[in-house]
Amino acid sequence: MTATSLPAPIQTFIDATNAADSDAFVDAFTSDAYLNDWGREFHGHDGVRAWNATDNIGVRAHFDFVGATPGKHPDSHTVTLTVSGDGYNGTGPMHFELRGGRIARLLIN
Repeated sequence: MTATSLPAPIQTFIDATNAADSDAFVDAFTSDAYLNDWGREFHGHDGVRAWNATDNIGVRAHFDFVGATPGKHPDSHTVTLTVSGDGYNGTGPMHFELRGGRIARLLIN
């Protein structure tokens, strides 16, 4: 999988982060989304918005695509990104599960 063939919600996740567009970022997720960042859990749009403010756009994160592979289940993908900004900096996998054209689950570890 290449950056040009990423599913639309994952590409929106990356593009919205890099454009510092919090509304587009939150809209990439389902209303009942689950986000787990190294054991810290966030639920729904309110949780995603809170995580975004403290760990993503709120700390001027920027994503560079490294690679992607299909996950174990349909509509699941593991995407490796290099993250830079005023928070976490480094390269690692993010595990996405999609539903209805949006991100339903995101596991970061």
